[in-house]
Amino acid sequence: MASSLAVAAPPAQAAEALLSQGRPATASSQEGDAYAASAAVDGNLTGTRWASQWSDPQWFQVDLGQRSDLSRVVLTWEGAYGKSYQIQASDNGTDWRTLRTVTGGDGGTDDVAVSGAGRYVRMLGTERSGGYGYSLWEFQVYGTTDGTPPAGGGAVEVVGPQGNWQLTVGGQPYTVKGLTWGPAIADAPKYMPDVKSMGVNTIRTWGTDGGTKPLLDSAAANGVRVVNGFWLQPGGGPGSGGCVNYVTDTTYKNNMLTEFAKWVEAYRSHPATLMWNVGNESVLGLQNCYSGAELEAQRNAYTSFVNDVAKKIHSIDPDHPVTSTDAWTGAWPYYKRNAPDLDLYSMNSYGDVCGVQEDWEEGGYTKPYIITEGGPAGEWEVPDDANGVPDEPTDVQKAEGYTKAWDCVTGHDGVALGATLFHYGTEHDFGGVWFNLVPDGLKRLSYYAVKKAYSGSTTGDNTPPVITNMAVGPASSAPAGGEFTVRADVRDPDGDPITYKVFLSGNYANGDKRLVEAQWRATGNGTFAVQAPEKLGVWKVYIQAEDGRGNAGIETKSVKVVAPPVTGTNVALNKPTTASSFQPSYGDCPCEPAKATDGRNDTRWASDWSDPQWIRVDLGTPTPIRELQLVWDPAYAKSYEVQVSDNGTTWRTVHTTTAGNGDIDTIAMAETARYVRLHLTARGTGWGYSLHEFGIYS
Repeated sequence: MASSLAVAAPPAQAAEALLSQGRPATASSQEGDAYAASAAVDGNLTGTRWASQWSDPQWFQVDLGQRSDLSRVVLTWEGAYGKSYQIQASDNGTDWRTLRTVTGGDGGTDDVAVSGAGRYVRMLGTERSGGYGYSLWEFQVYGTTDGTPPAGGGAVEVVGPQGNWQLTVGGQPYTVKGLTWGPAIADAPKYMPDVKSMGVNTIRTWGTDGGTKPLLDSAAANGVRVVNGFWLQPGGGPGSGGCVNYVTDTTYKNNMLTEFAKWVEAYRSHPATLMWNVGNESVLGLQNCYSGAELEAQRNAYTSFVNDVAKKIHSIDPDHPVTSTDAWTGAWPYYKRNAPDLDLYSMNSYGDVCGVQEDWEEGGYTKPYIITEGGPAGEWEVPDDANGVPDEPTDVQKAEGYTKAWDCVTGHDGVALGATLFHYGTEHDFGGVWFNLVPDGLKRLSYYAVKKAYSGSTTGDNTPPVITNMAVGPASSAPAGGEFTVRADVRDPDGDPITYKVFLSGNYANGDKRLVEAQWRATGNGTFAVQAPEKLGVWKVYIQAEDGRGNAGIETKSVKVVAPPVTGTNVALNKPTTASSFQPSYGDCPCEPAKATDGRNDTRWASDWSDPQWIRVDLGTPTPIRELQLVWDPAYAKSYEVQVSDNGTTWRTVHTTTAGNGDIDTIAMAETARYVRLHLTARGTGWGYSLHEFGIYS
């Protein structure tokens, strides 16, 4: 070489690679058409060159396509060289860090050792060697990457004029045909090929962290992209509850900015990354934390913070859009006012998904949107059934809900850029049966509705059994522990043999969302006798029809479980009732003793939270007693005695148990007494004792 700058180059490492050749290059100026910036990264050391105009300062930069660890930069100067210049790196092409400063340059070849990382590398010339400009035969950047290939297909952008937008990947149109992701990340290789087979090109997550990479890798391997989510409080998801003060809590906001930036840095160049989604339903959720003027202040502060996050993400990753999700189009005016740096909006909408277009048009918004959750009508937006609980749509109606949602999205052409419908999940519980396309891995009618929407056809697919006309009897008076009847019409479109399962869920009775297989027997013609739970309240009963081909139809109705009828007369009804204590003002209380003998299962007596306690009934005169029925609230007695007395002072014990389990206790006896008392010695919970009814039958 003609001359060499006196900067020691580090020993070449095996993993070091030439990163700049053929990459996009730009410059502050060029001397003429023959001296474009691209000529300095074309690998031709003596035949082509970049040359600047004849002034200071000037710069030349190259886009490596992804953030890389940098080891050295080799500048092969033409006769017009830089005497003083800086080698700088940037993650976004805007904010630069100086890695080395060179003074006293003498032209020839400069092999400059550097330490740092970045996607963009530039030479900032501050002093020319003579009257000409700066001229480079070649600008070569060496370093290493983490092994992640450059983002497949190029940058993701929202392009187009108002009302005629398009999402593009590498300049090619891209409509989001997506699902929200439910399985464990470890199961991504198992389920991602199935997702791809449905015509899905995108999945959505809610949280992004150090464990996300295997999911991104699996998505990329199957040609699927990911909307990478970030939780913000209050957001309704794991770890996202709570009431942050967005006006004053700068510590929380700074921590979140730092955390999000870390993962944007980590995954910005991953080929699966499609866009970033900041927050989930927080503008709506803030109503659970604040009210009035303070709620308005918090919503404005929250959306302003979302804008800060968007700016931070853009500074690190200019190649992927940033959005933010809410579940209420009333949130959009806040984003419009406070978050101009968002590239697009996002909305979770189910039964009213078609109303999103109308609200967008009426709001005069200037950004497009995607639907980030959608599907059949949810529990919060359907009418109640005869038992007073949400009337869950049928499998047929749910499938129609997905078709409708996609039609509404595609119907808002040029504004709605696609959807990630809810939900590719495998949970087989209350919520899973309502929304999951593959509960317990079984494909439902809704699965095939989404597949048809995205791929255009399900021709040749074996599809699930179809259940119609499901009915329960008696729907509002199934006796606890007794049997009730379930019937339905079931057909399989492919003529496959059908096997059945019957499940119960106590979601509305005791908050347990699990599906537990019931005790049941088939009685012919699509009819089943099902044993009712002992626990009173409204339960859900499910028929699951499987075809042995990986498909299932699932239908559900509610059934109200009541105390089993007892023959004879309830002689305790409205009789004077006293107790050792009662709760005057906890929950639904006051819960006086008389509420245990008022004949109603929606009222109760509740004691203090201590042992022992007692409750007694004065029948007025000595009365024959042959049966007791105790209808417990969840706060039940594990150990108690039934005692009777003729005078209210001297008691004799006629029944003892140490194995009470709540629900309903029916106790046979043959006694005559005026007073009947429960002596309660050990609680079954941390609460007190609570009885809906203390029935005494003659």
